[in-house]
Amino acid sequence: MQKFFPVLRQCQLFSGIAENDLLAMLRCLNVTVQQYRKGQTLIAEGEKPEKFGIVLSGAVQLWRIDYSGNRSIMASVAPSQIFGESFVCAEADAIPIQVVASEPCEIMLIDGSRILHACGNGCDFHHQVIFNLLKMTARKNLVFHQKLEITSKRSTREKLLTYLNQQAKQHRSRTFTIPFDRQELADFLEVDRSGLSAEISKLRKEGVLESERSTFRLL
Repeated sequence: MQKFFPVLRQCQLFSGIAENDLLAMLRCLNVTVQQYRKGQTLIAEGEKPEKFGIVLSGAVQLWRIDYSGNRSIMASVAPSQIFGESFVCAEADAIPIQVVASEPCEIMLIDGSRILHACGNGCDFHHQVIFNLLKMTARKNLVFHQKLEITSKRSTREKLLTYLNQQAKQHRSRTFTIPFDRQELADFLEVDRSGLSAEISKLRKEGVLESERSTFRLL
């Protein structure tokens, strides 16, 4: 487990946890590490949420699939970030989304019951982890509000520019790289890919932005 410590130290779940306590804590939380290939499903829609994950390497995406099979990408999760914790904390009967590896990845899976219910070992770090989890869940709600701000826009142009402006603020730069290819970006914005490509071309001609693959520069 020690080889994952550089990533875990960046994970907000372990904020305030001394490094010499980290290994004992991982044992207490009954963690396991799994490897997934690109395109493999980590969590299927309808499963009972018992564990949540930390991305150690690679990336995963959270998908929502409608009855017609259309995909909407809810979020992209990078190394040191967590996913699935909200459903575990809510003790939901079933997960309403699907988690898929967008790259080959290593995932640390944590038994949610070990966090939600204090162990009998009197671990000093347990309350700190619960506090961190609560704070992360609240921050993630803010992120989903940002997604709602995007998808509530009427046109593809408005959705795209709202998203790009959010990314510029997040990166604190007019030049940034997003975690999506064109199809994934269309699925995230919930728009047609051809319409999105046409809108990007228009914005380039109008001098609003420059783009190269997944890298954008707002002018």
